[in-house]
Amino acid sequence: MNKLVFIAMLALFGCQQTAIKTKGDTAGIDLNWKEQFNQKLPMLGHRNWILVVDKAFPEQNAPGMEYIYANEDLLPVLKQVLAQVNSSSHVKPIIYQDKELGFITENQAKGVKHFVQESKALFANQNVQTMLHDSVFRKLDTESKLFKVLVIKTNETIPYTSVFLQLDCGYWNGEKEKQLRDALSGQ
Repeated sequence: MNKLVFIAMLALFGCQQTAIKTKGDTAGIDLNWKEQFNQKLPMLGHRNWILVVDKAFPEQNAPGMEYIYANEDLLPVLKQVLAQVNSSSHVKPIIYQDKELGFITENQAKGVKHFVQESKALFANQNVQTMLHDSVFRKLDTESKLFKVLVIKTNETIPYTSVFLQLDCGYWNGEKEKQLRDALSGQ
């Protein structure tokens, strides 16, 4: 087979495998979210975001946002995403949850108590920050203008369970950056 024909066929079939949903794309959704995420994670870096969100989380019109649909509950998806991010060498997560989640009772949303307990276990010793849900949208609006935001939408129907991971550099920290900036300012 001619090398050029082979390369053209490879490119054609390789392009057909892409199933990450981007703004305005309403084509069929590939249900193999894990494969999509594994392909996307190496491209994400410092200042990018990964959101693992509940079913009611809206598809936003911001140009920097990409969507993957995971046909699963939120906790198993979050567990997989955290495992992948935590085992990567290039990024580490800064974790945010909706502040409202801490005020929802079992009477208001069945399963919320179990969700909170299980998510705390998933986070283990990692620091989790909270912010009001509306603040998340304002922050994402600003961030998505410069940096990619990958949204993994799940089937979760407990309100305010979305988890927002802001990616930080995995091999460089704030102290090292401060030392570098101090050295540069002395020049």
